[in-house]
Amino acid sequence: MVGESPYLISDLDKRSRRRSFAERYDHSLKTMIPMRPSARLAPNPMDDAGLLSFATFSWFTPMMVKSYRHTLTVDTLPPLSPYDSSDTNAQRLRVLWDLEVAMAGPEKASLGRVVWQFQRTRVLMDTVVNILCVIMAAIGPTVLIHQLLRHTESDARSVWVGLGLCAALFATEFTKVLFWALAWAINYRTAVRLKVAVSTLVFENLMSFKTLTRISVGEVLNVLSSDSCSLFEAALFCPLPVTIPILMVVCAVFSFFILGPTALVGISVYVIFVPIQVFMAKLNSAFRRSAVSVTDKRVQTMSEFVTCIKLIKMYAWEKPFTQTIRDIRRRERKLLEKAGFVQSGNSTLAPIASTIAIVSTFTCHILLRRQLTAAVAFSVIAMFNVMKFSIAILPFSVKAAAEASVSLRRMKKILIATSPPSYVTQPEGPDTVLLLANATLTWAQEAGWEGDSDIKKAGKQSSEAYRLGASAPSAAGREGRRHGSKSVLHNISFAVRKGKVLGICGNIGSGKSSLIAALLGQMQLQHGVVAVSGTLAYVSQQAWIFHGSVRENILFGAKYDHQRYQHAVRVCALQEDLRSLPYGDLTEIGERGLNLSGGQRQRISLARAVYSDRETYLLDDPLSAVDAHVGRHIFQECIRKALRGKTVVLVTHQLQLLESCDEVILLEFGEICEKGTHEELMEKRGRYAKLVHNLRGLQFKDPEHIYNAALVEALPEGPADRDEALAPGEKEEGKDSDRDSEFIDMPAPLHQLGQDQLPQEGGVTWRTYHTYIKAAGGYLLSLLIVTLFLLVIGSTAFSNWWLSFWLDRASEMTCGPQSGDGPCEIGEVLADMGDGVYLWAYTGSMVSVLAFGVIKGFAFTKTTLMASSLLLDRVFDKISQSPMSFFDMTPSGRLMNQFSKDMDELDVRLPFHTESFLQQVILVAFILVVLAAVFPAVLLVLAGLAVAFLVLLCIFYRGVQELKKVENASRSPWFSHITSSMQGLGVIHAYDRQELCITKFKMLNDENSSHLLYFNCALRWFALRMDVLMNIATFLVALMVTLSFFSVSTSSKGLSLSYIIQLSGLLQVCVRTGTETQAKFTSVEMLRAYISACTPESAQPLPAAPCPQDWPSRGEITFRDYGMRYRDGTPLVLQGLSLHIQSGQTVGIVGRTGSGEDPPPPTLPGPAQPPGPSRGSTRRRSGRGRHASPSRLR
Repeated sequence: MVGESPYLISDLDKRSRRRSFAERYDHSLKTMIPMRPSARLAPNPMDDAGLLSFATFSWFTPMMVKSYRHTLTVDTLPPLSPYDSSDTNAQRLRVLWDLEVAMAGPEKASLGRVVWQFQRTRVLMDTVVNILCVIMAAIGPTVLIHQLLRHTESDARSVWVGLGLCAALFATEFTKVLFWALAWAINYRTAVRLKVAVSTLVFENLMSFKTLTRISVGEVLNVLSSDSCSLFEAALFCPLPVTIPILMVVCAVFSFFILGPTALVGISVYVIFVPIQVFMAKLNSAFRRSAVSVTDKRVQTMSEFVTCIKLIKMYAWEKPFTQTIRDIRRRERKLLEKAGFVQSGNSTLAPIASTIAIVSTFTCHILLRRQLTAAVAFSVIAMFNVMKFSIAILPFSVKAAAEASVSLRRMKKILIATSPPSYVTQPEGPDTVLLLANATLTWAQEAGWEGDSDIKKAGKQSSEAYRLGASAPSAAGREGRRHGSKSVLHNISFAVRKGKVLGICGNIGSGKSSLIAALLGQMQLQHGVVAVSGTLAYVSQQAWIFHGSVRENILFGAKYDHQRYQHAVRVCALQEDLRSLPYGDLTEIGERGLNLSGGQRQRISLARAVYSDRETYLLDDPLSAVDAHVGRHIFQECIRKALRGKTVVLVTHQLQLLESCDEVILLEFGEICEKGTHEELMEKRGRYAKLVHNLRGLQFKDPEHIYNAALVEALPEGPADRDEALAPGEKEEGKDSDRDSEFIDMPAPLHQLGQDQLPQEGGVTWRTYHTYIKAAGGYLLSLLIVTLFLLVIGSTAFSNWWLSFWLDRASEMTCGPQSGDGPCEIGEVLADMGDGVYLWAYTGSMVSVLAFGVIKGFAFTKTTLMASSLLLDRVFDKISQSPMSFFDMTPSGRLMNQFSKDMDELDVRLPFHTESFLQQVILVAFILVVLAAVFPAVLLVLAGLAVAFLVLLCIFYRGVQELKKVENASRSPWFSHITSSMQGLGVIHAYDRQELCITKFKMLNDENSSHLLYFNCALRWFALRMDVLMNIATFLVALMVTLSFFSVSTSSKGLSLSYIIQLSGLLQVCVRTGTETQAKFTSVEMLRAYISACTPESAQPLPAAPCPQDWPSRGEITFRDYGMRYRDGTPLVLQGLSLHIQSGQTVGIVGRTGSGEDPPPPTLPGPAQPPGPSRGSTRRRSGRGRHASPSRLR
């Protein structure tokens, strides 16, 4: 409602003056207009809403009706308001954060203070509205119910006075509901603005780094998913406790006025419970901080597993990784249990505090033999129930504040981390493009990599492989990371002039890739000079491919130029590959290019560099994944012709290419061993010449002759193919125009990789609850937990009913059976009734609530964490056993969504909401039972309103399910983009595409946040209308009480009124909490869907048997008419393969790109699967399975 315009930041920067009040709050002031029927211009209907429409969520009604009639999609929902967008709010938060850092310094800067400044205007307005709501909520029980009950006891009753009191009660309750809805409407927009602003600010700061050296990818995912949601909830719930002191003061004064000094006993109970909850919040925050650090390790390890799944399956490392993750999860679960015990205790305090306050107040009052009437007793109970509602909100606020404090610390860690200043300068000479003078460089100490010790348990090689994939250019520094901050490059000196080609060679670990990273500015310069002139293009050793089409990967945000694009595709030998793809260059590529071969990925990365048309090209072994024929074509057509006139730095192991370079550098142990032209180095007969001899097997023979001889021998017999290989340049140039004419665009459908075949998101069936109950220990244990909830809430309801029964008995003994005709003072006889049995039973209800609450909290926490841990184990086992086709078609962002966000839902949010829902639904049931027992006519009123309730519920249930489905669907692309961006930071910086990635993040963030906002608005839309229905029910019950349609005792009337007012707020809260709980069960549904849908690699795995000590004594591999495809529906990549490899033989596999060298046989340690037993068979190493003994099958 109240907020800043999206255009204020730019106005402030340009004019440098303080804006007027009208300028700052123009949009908010328009929202204050009660009705705006003519405002229909904004793309988001919330921006055109007047005050009444905004407060009652009437602007959302057309969306709810549409969701009931039709299936919702991303396109059918309105976009997020520009006032709530990531761009607008992130700019404002950035200004506030920079000001805070400038004033307090990075270490002392408080992100919490900045968050307060960001939303304080809206929070203050929300507080004012909440205060008005509290005043209206207090007037009903404190004044009107007391007057109604006194009116019913009066001998001279006026019908008009009774009707006036009933109308006043309805008016106060309706006004309370309206103010309460308005407060939530303000809070929702505040929360979504805070969420998008903080997450965008964190992502922008992460994108300023060229490599991730201070934080792990798993921690990034946790911060941007779980922590941003924690701040969203904090913005919703943290402002609510501000009204508690006001409500306590109002209730204390009035209860003291009508009951006397003993009312202070109950008030003091509430006052004592507030600091107890604050203490428990701090304790919970401490446990959550500890648990979050372990959660980061688990998510990081799972991220490594998903990223390096092909390597892990090749080495059969699934079981070591699974064991590592289970060990981490065991530590995480212990900490989560401690936090869960505290949180459950906090949730139980609300009914405990209310029962203890009421019981202790009336026990003291009765023991002091003070006067008491039913009107006074149930007016006080109604007041305490209003205070109980405030105390019930406190656990939500305490939990949100505790988690927000942890989240703010983690986010501050990212925000205060700064990218080191660039050491790259401009060379002085006009023709010098690259210059290194006595440069010694090192890698930064990897302090931010979490969980390395755990990962090493699963395999050192897999850990290093992940780092290759985690950030493509950072692969260069793996040797430097092993040595911490020790220098990696020593006294490097060379200069490259414009248009020259520099070749770099050396053994593995000699520092070649580190040298490329040094030119990109990714390392730390200890001394010397590194100078680079002009724009850069970079092809990393491990090609970075993001989720999108082939064309999108090549363009990388650049404008499409047909001729330049066709030229880049041709010189990188991609035309045949694009023709073989189902939709050409519009074919969708999976994350990290999983559905492409290694050579195709590398050539797409090279085509991206060629299309970018930069001045300098840094090529880190771009020909390592292609065969000799394609490599020769790329070198001739791309590097020598297409990049003629460009400055090229080429790292390669193919020494035959170095003679075409203008200069060659040989690196050894991070130093330049030899430098010069190819001819000069060969004449020196030094280490370079020896390296050529060792690799080629012929001393000092020209590598070009060796290459040509090997190529001629490998050629097929067809003359056309021979011509193509021997004269690739001539053949390609002769057919450029023909090939360009053949290469045309074709329509491509969405979700080409089978994403539409994934489990339906958003639907929760009985199977979901069955799966969760079984994981929680079965139906018997779950029934025991529900029984504990019944005992806790039943003890609370019993205390109120027992007091009513006690008052009725005392009234009959003192005033006779007609006590309802006038006031009856019975306080003096209450203590003497039944020899103290009534008093002991009343006091015992308080003790039972306390005892059952503690037992319930302990058992519920243990059970829910057992369920989440078991589900995590099962889903990870299923996913780890799935074939590579599953990982090809499933984005890693979606899998990481399950392992991070969904597991956070199962560990923390689902138990919290489930506990609240069970307490509320059981309380509603007991209220209805008590009302049926003491005042059956109330059920007639509720039954009459049941039709409207069912209509609302049907519309609401369908709408909220559709919105949750869309919200879940929009979350996975957001996750995928975060993961992909973190993995390709070096490439993104080399091409200067940070803004492109940030813009896409903002778009996906706004899309997901808008769906989250609409989902919450749907909850409040239903809550308001339910509250209005219950207000009508309250009015009708008050009429029946006032007009005495039924012969009911005064205590029963008082109990009915206090309960019906409590039910008016509780019923919609119960339905809304139940819906939120069901929404949280969507995470369980997704995990269950993966558990049931994932099929293992082999339907009939080989039986595991212990391996003899000398196994394998001899190894043989036999293929008989073998065929293989990557997944169902794809062509065979191996056909009719028959081969027998005898023991002790060494076999080399050669072939042209796409000929089938890469797919490993499934009976070897490998990820692919055969098409079925009908296509041949294999036999390997005594028939042992792939997991029999991986260490012996290297």
